[in-house]
Amino acid sequence: MVSASIILLAVYSFLVGAMYLKQDSIVYFPEKEISQTPRDVNLYYEDVTFRTKDGFIISGWYIPVKDAQKTVIFCHGNAGNLSHFMGHIKVFNDLKFNVLSFDYRGYGKSEGSPSEEGTYLDAEAAWDFLVTEYKMHPQDIIVVGYSIGGAIATELAKRKRVATLIVESSFTSLPDLAKKYYPWLPVRLISKYEYASVDKLGSISYPKLFIHSQDDDIVPFEHGKALYEKASQPKEFLAIKGRHNDGIFISGRLYVEGVTKFFEKYNIIR
Repeated sequence: MVSASIILLAVYSFLVGAMYLKQDSIVYFPEKEISQTPRDVNLYYEDVTFRTKDGFIISGWYIPVKDAQKTVIFCHGNAGNLSHFMGHIKVFNDLKFNVLSFDYRGYGKSEGSPSEEGTYLDAEAAWDFLVTEYKMHPQDIIVVGYSIGGAIATELAKRKRVATLIVESSFTSLPDLAKKYYPWLPVRLISKYEYASVDKLGSISYPKLFIHSQDDDIVPFEHGKALYEKASQPKEFLAIKGRHNDGIFISGRLYVEGVTKFFEKYNIIR
């Protein structure tokens, strides 16, 4: 007769295996349909494409502004596509920055399927595109990442020279975050993805701004504080209001003034 412990072990093993196989659909929620464009919020933009080192065509928008001082590369979150992050595009464009927003492979009109190294290569290709096609100087490029995009932006700032790094509503690592949602899983043993920004920030010397809300309902506030604590100087922390997906809207002026103060302190803007 099969004992209850053996049955429980078999069920647990099945669940662990199922979660391992489902990781791609848990981590990435890409959407193909573009729901709006910068034109819908009265911004001029250009459709752009560029090729990654491993051969995929990445789609994005370049939103220029007259007399821009610098250019933002915006790395969005894990759900939807670039059209769902118009709030960030508009905020930075209104602050007189050009913005290059792009979709990771498998998102929007970009080719391929997402993976950790793939998303890093996509961001790297965005940087290369600005430097080669628009003749931008690396010291005039700001990289901004939201949620999982914070980890992607951090890796880009580690691989390439930039003016500054902004990490918003992001996590220390994906396994660390997974422990909150799946405490019964051996997440470090089965995780296919790391996105471990916490291990990289000590080696990034550019000015860094970490933005997080105490009301974040997806990525706990403690993750943002831990990233800040692990980062090397110079660094700043901006506490905002709102949940994970609406902090930039709920915070409004608090967000804009905090970012502006950071830029002014480190002479990013004049």
